[in-house]
Amino acid sequence: MKILVVGSGGREHALAWAIAKSPRIQTVYVAPGNGGTALDERLQNIAITDPAALADFVEQEGVALTVVGPEAPLAAGIVNVFRSRGLKIFGPTKEAAQLESSKDFAKAFMKRHAIPTAEYQTFSDVKAAHDYIAQKGAPIVIKADGLAAGKGVVVAMTLEEAHSAVDMMLSDNKLGDAGARVVIEEFLAGEEASFIVMVDGKNILPLATSQDHKRLQDNDQGPNTGGMGAYSPAPIVTPALHARVMREIIIPTVQGMAKDGIPFSGFLYAGLMIDDEGNPKTLEFNCRMGDPETQPIMARLKTDLLTVFEHAVSGTLDKVELEWDRRTALGVVMAAYNYPDTPRSGDLITDIPAETPDCVTFHAGTTLTGDRLTTSGGRVLCVVGLGDSVKVAQKHAYAAADLIHFEGSQMRRDIGWRALKR
Repeated sequence: MKILVVGSGGREHALAWAIAKSPRIQTVYVAPGNGGTALDERLQNIAITDPAALADFVEQEGVALTVVGPEAPLAAGIVNVFRSRGLKIFGPTKEAAQLESSKDFAKAFMKRHAIPTAEYQTFSDVKAAHDYIAQKGAPIVIKADGLAAGKGVVVAMTLEEAHSAVDMMLSDNKLGDAGARVVIEEFLAGEEASFIVMVDGKNILPLATSQDHKRLQDNDQGPNTGGMGAYSPAPIVTPALHARVMREIIIPTVQGMAKDGIPFSGFLYAGLMIDDEGNPKTLEFNCRMGDPETQPIMARLKTDLLTVFEHAVSGTLDKVELEWDRRTALGVVMAAYNYPDTPRSGDLITDIPAETPDCVTFHAGTTLTGDRLTTSGGRVLCVVGLGDSVKVAQKHAYAAADLIHFEGSQMRRDIGWRALKR
């Protein structure tokens, strides 16, 4: 059987790697893929990104089903294109993907359906935005309405930071159309967790819990990034909290989308903030798996992922039970020089250790030219260690990461610190 995975990051490498384990797989195509997917003989990169051209490729090659990794093709309507041609694809339509592609859409949706989230207002007028900040005070959160590749959220701890974030987005137009409107919302204190489920339009299949580390440096210092590491499972998500998130956030979201005439299928990711009393609120929705959360989650999955996706596109996710490796998986992101501002490309990457039962390295911003593997993006690799405890998983991940070399590489040394503290 042939499968197509759309995307080029660490999430897509991990999904393709997991799908390729199925004994029924003939080829997993990755469009456009990266250096890591090029190096894996079970995977095949294809240099196509246009949705209609990808649909042509799927028809010509007899690809059984397509899985979409990143948000941009979903927001561009790749699922609509494929479905209009009767092709099986897992992901939300362009309309349903507004849960991620428009912060204002998501906040209005949550308010309408009584899903717990932070107070907010949306602005396109600069003065009105500044006035609101002055009235509310800091800390406060400024979000670009549209997709900004992980750069559209500023958690402003001071009024000065908040006002300059509004100027950057609305006045200086630094984020283009994505920042033409801003959502300004109350700052929520607590501990973050990633809650990811698969949805087939009606049935919901929760994946293993995970926790991401957004800040660039140790002790959660430095600028926000797309994510510098993650681990699974996340001890903060107890069985009682899991049930509550399903009851108060996930089920109302899936039912609310159906009620609004926009049934949701695909990965649904709720970024949660859990306060000191254990109350969860929704920070954001993504219509895809998280990156880097996907990497440790896929490293733990024991169920045949191809079978899961077949059920997902057939509307029968209620027939699936997932089996997980009991061990903890912990992923450490190795980022390029000067990430997240202007990451440098073209640095030679050497000494990536071979995959073992305790460790696997997923590629994100890498390119293979001949036999030269070089950096080509901000987050370059995610090294995942597995172990019977967070500490052992962490030890395996860092032992492997310390062997890898490229000039100017950056990584946090404390991935998993919250779990260790517990």
